[in-house]
Parts: sequence; structure tokens; C-alpha cells
Amino acid sequence: MAKGDFDRRVQEFMRGRNGPDDMTRVCTWVALALIVVYLFVPAWWLSVVALALIVYGWWRMLSRDVAARARENERFMGRLGPLRPWVSSPTGTLRERRSHKVLTCPRCGQRLRVPRGKGKVRVRCRRCGTTFEGRS
Repeated sequence: MAKGDFDRRVQEFMRGRNGPDDMTRVCTWVALALIVVYLFVPAWWLSVVALALIVYGWWRMLSRDVAARARENERFMGRLGPLRPWVSSPTGTLRERRSHKVLTCPRCGQRLRVPRGKGKVRVRCRRCGTTFEGRS
């Protein structure tokens, strides 16, 4: 079977299915972390929880109820708070942290991105209009 034929068959199989989303990726990474911990601390329940997370992630990925999985994923991502960028795009977040710094408005808590290496900068909050200073 040629590689193109296999790719086409996989695409046909996945058509109309949810596919991997952020919640599935988190389940998989947590399961892998539990497996690594299990190598050092052999507790039977760690392997059971890891297996359950992997099965749940595959079930989500192969589910045909795309709207329900999208709602679940959005609720999950909403509860993550400041970890949301790390889950959505870990490499992009690392790249951004090297080139920008995030300042928080003292009045409303809005997070503002400023370029690194500019020294002391004066920033105006887009949400409340407060002007404050910070180091970049």
C-alpha cells in the first residue's frame, strides 16, 4: 500500500470526527507523566488512571459528536486560566516569552505584552486606560 493511499484512508476515517483537541492533548500528556511517575513509584492506581486518561482521550478524538466535544473543550480551556496559552501552543508561548514580557495592570488586572530589552516603559492599559510603568 502506497503512503498516499494510507493517508487518504486515514483522512476518510477521521472525516466527521472530533480529532485531537486541547483537552485530548492534556489527557495524553498527564497520562504520560503518570506513566513516568509509575516507573519510580510503582503504585497500581497510577497505571489505571493513566490508562483511563488515554482511553478517554482516544474516545474524544474518535467521537462523531463534534459540537459536544467542542463545548467540553471550551469549558475546560476556560477553567485553565493563565495556563491556557501553554496548553494551546507550548512552543509558541516559549518563543513569545523570550521576546516579550507580560505586565499586569494594577487597577483592572489586564495582562499587557511589551517587548523585552526596552528598559523602563510606560504602558497604557487598553481596558481601563490606566497608565503605569514597568520594566521590560
